Amino acid sequence: MVTITKNIKSLRQQINDHNYRYYVLDDPVISDGEYDQLFRKLEQMEGQHPELIVPESPTQRIGVEPLEVFGTVTHRIPMMSLANAMSDEELNAFDERLKKALDVIADIEYVSEPKLDGLAVELIYENGTFVNGSTRGDGTSGEDITANLKTIKAIPLALRHDKRSIPRLLEVRGEVFIRKSDFKSLNAQREKLGESPFANPRNAAAGSLRQLDPKITATRSLSIYCYQAGSIIGAEFNTHWEFLQSIQDWGLPVNHEVQITTGIKQAVAYHQQLEARRDDLPYEIDGSVIKVNLLSLRNLIGVRSRTPRWAIAGKFKAQQATTVIHNIVASVGRTGAVTPVAKLEAVEVSGVTVTNATLHNQDEIDRKDIRVGDTVVVERSGDVIPKVIKVISAKRPAGTKPYHLPDSCPVCDHELYRSEDEVVYRCHNHACSAQIKGHLQHFVSKNALDIDGVGKKLIEQLVDQGLINTVNDLLHLDQATLSGLERMGEKSASNVLASITDAKATTFARFVFALGIRHVGEHTAKILEQAFQGDIETFREASFDALEAIDEIGPIVAESIIRFWEDEANKEIVSACFEMGITFQKLPELLSQTLVGKTLVFTGSLEIYTRKAAQELVESRGARASSSVSKNTDYVVAGAGAGSKLTKAKELGVSILSEQEFENLLKE
Repeated sequence: MVTITKNIKSLRQQINDHNYRYYVLDDPVISDGEYDQLFRKLEQMEGQHPELIVPESPTQRIGVEPLEVFGTVTHRIPMMSLANAMSDEELNAFDERLKKALDVIADIEYVSEPKLDGLAVELIYENGTFVNGSTRGDGTSGEDITANLKTIKAIPLALRHDKRSIPRLLEVRGEVFIRKSDFKSLNAQREKLGESPFANPRNAAAGSLRQLDPKITATRSLSIYCYQAGSIIGAEFNTHWEFLQSIQDWGLPVNHEVQITTGIKQAVAYHQQLEARRDDLPYEIDGSVIKVNLLSLRNLIGVRSRTPRWAIAGKFKAQQATTVIHNIVASVGRTGAVTPVAKLEAVEVSGVTVTNATLHNQDEIDRKDIRVGDTVVVERSGDVIPKVIKVISAKRPAGTKPYHLPDSCPVCDHELYRSEDEVVYRCHNHACSAQIKGHLQHFVSKNALDIDGVGKKLIEQLVDQGLINTVNDLLHLDQATLSGLERMGEKSASNVLASITDAKATTFARFVFALGIRHVGEHTAKILEQAFQGDIETFREASFDALEAIDEIGPIVAESIIRFWEDEANKEIVSACFEMGITFQKLPELLSQTLVGKTLVFTGSLEIYTRKAAQELVESRGARASSSVSKNTDYVVAGAGAGSKLTKAKELGVSILSEQEFENLLKE
């Protein structure tokens, strides 16, 4: 039972992490198919052991918390997610459940539509005027993105009223997406400007809507289709189809592929036909959605805690192909992670010719027993990197051998290291040419040394021409070298050199963060700065026990720091930086001792201070500004729209301050 409990907890943590990356950071690291498998596994395990279900489980909630950089909007009616059907059999089972619940044998009338791969939003109209728009967020409340939604031309700012009377209140849900052609043009433009392309259309749409500057959103060709009602006052409908026809009359876009399907047979046929046509559609879809049409039936059927019982999402089968692995090579990423990549016999998957597939890590290779020469099944879903699903062992040629990653980096021959908490092998040599571009970009970034004028394109030129190989080389650049580069004249070169000179006078925390030590972010760097009082030599010689003894420095961070300083190449780079003029500013004296040792958390929208200014104020008084509430939190400063952090503070009995009370605290 202990093992089962541990496995369930581990699954919950994985799903929560992926929810955060997908819905909040727009930075998913697994495919939708992999996520669905994790969620289904958790549902099955909790179904077998219902006594282990807890309220905070992903199966008991709708989504994740919204970001707090935008204001928060509470949905009058929760924006729920949909249960998934992974096969035609499961779609039929959905229909059987409804018939049993309703005690009917006649065919149920459904409305079927494409399941768009974008970002769910809610639009609110009062007396026909668009007044507010938000993301789904955690289903109960979402991010206020009204200004960004107003830049989408498909969204009417005022509803049409020439055909139907407009309700006093209309809440309508829809999906914001970017068409394939627009996505292609957007990425081409970004590459031309030296910016990294978006991974897929969904990320492009979500990232565009979460821009703090609406002017940037306005440059993106975003589209929207509306598909569901929220709260409505002043209009009534008998069917979902009638609602869709009405909002079209009011000027809101509805997908032309939406159809009434009478009975589950028609709905399944619609799903199958849509799957066959998915590559021909001008936008990305990953399934179909089937909803009960008659609204009175929906009320009888009801909802679950996170999904309606009257609707289901039919997911398309992952698109796969069979091919042969000609070779396996170790690829080194910019963070030093070494990933095995399969070199494949060219094969077409989802309309794209695939020659490479990720094998993830050594554990995955061992688990699937993947070898050079094997015939394998490759899967590519959407724009996700192709992966090897399984080996067809019956076709394995004689004489194949198990594959093992090399002991040393294939680029720089530096010894590879794998920590106990990871499955990934890493090269810790900061002079490794496969990593240097990424290290340099981090080194010059705003919260590190903040070297203005040194961007991605300039770094690529310098590295590709062999002019710099390590971060300290950047500090050694001269006028002649820079002015000889493409698009770099005398004046531009002088400006860059001036920025480098200015950046040399920095702080311990900025410099340590700039070094890119694994697990050492901005906050941890500030903790180390206080602990070592800005003395880099003492920091360099610190033992594991001394590091772990520092409040908030755990064994993983301590081990990462020790490994960084054990590498002679890293020591040489740091020493060279000081030889090139790096100096640390004197640590500022505390303005007062009133908050020394205290921990504060800020939540909601502040009016008197910006979030960053408030954090700097408490740090200048010896306190710590944390991002999460725990039993060790002393104060939670709650502004307008405060959400789950405020709730947790109340549960833990943490002192809650208004912004005015916080200002009074600073004056004490």
